[in-house]
Amino acid sequence: MNLRQLEILRAVIRHRTTVAAADELALSQPAVSNALKTMEAQAGFALFERVNNRLFPTAEAMALYKESEAIFALHAKLESRVRDLRENRSGHLSLVATPPLAYSIIPSALSGFLRRRPETRVFFDVRRYEGIIEGVLSHVAELGFALGLTHHPGIAHEVVHTGEMVCVLPPQHPLVGQPVISASDLVGLPFIGLERGTRLGEAVRDSFSRAGAPFQPTVEVRYCNTACVLAAAGVGAAVVDPFSPRQSGNGLVVRPFAPTTRAVAYMLWSEAEPLSRLAKAFLNEVRKESKLLESGTPPAARGN
Repeated sequence: MNLRQLEILRAVIRHRTTVAAADELALSQPAVSNALKTMEAQAGFALFERVNNRLFPTAEAMALYKESEAIFALHAKLESRVRDLRENRSGHLSLVATPPLAYSIIPSALSGFLRRRPETRVFFDVRRYEGIIEGVLSHVAELGFALGLTHHPGIAHEVVHTGEMVCVLPPQHPLVGQPVISASDLVGLPFIGLERGTRLGEAVRDSFSRAGAPFQPTVEVRYCNTACVLAAAGVGAAVVDPFSPRQSGNGLVVRPFAPTTRAVAYMLWSEAEPLSRLAKAFLNEVRKESKLLESGTPPAARGN
């Protein structure tokens, strides 16, 4: 007895007539009647007793009905799983990101993504640039996000956001009245620099060099988030990526920085394997979040 025959048997048991069973299964009444005859012939015993145009299941038919419960429960679970996979509502996704993106664009994108996919599980790690490249190449993470990019064989990429480095100042800083802060303006004042050898740190040093201004930090830190915290505490000014000040929420004054220093955010993935449907869906979520970021829409108003 195949699955379709069991389905017909169960429908007839529930409805007691071939007409009602046919309506439920979108079959003709003769097709249901013929299926019952075939099943009884194959089984070698009667499945129904016919009384006043109604069908009453025999004990044998009821035994088959009860035994088939597990089969149809498993089938329903399988159909649900297929539907979830088709609609990208379940699965596992691994992400790595550098701090500026991990604390800005990724959380908002992830919030809406997971709200629509409650069965999805995500691994999310925050690493330095080198760790992002290693994570993607070693397949520890399917997607990576980083500011700045050098060509790496085997890694595909897409620009997700293009911005410019900014100057952050404590509220009482002497330069808060200036619409644009130049590298020369910061000479001789307490300054928080980014660590030498880091991509953003070298970019800021290059900006000072282009402006002919000496780079003399009072404090040197690895991450832009740390620089923002120190600036808010009154330690000094800092030049950071455009994402980090958005997360501080501590009254920092943000001004454009000159000379213009680009800060480009990239999405990265391995060329060795095709992206999963889930990863593609998350990339689309990040693209949407990037457009909202460019439009200046605050996170609270985005309605993920």
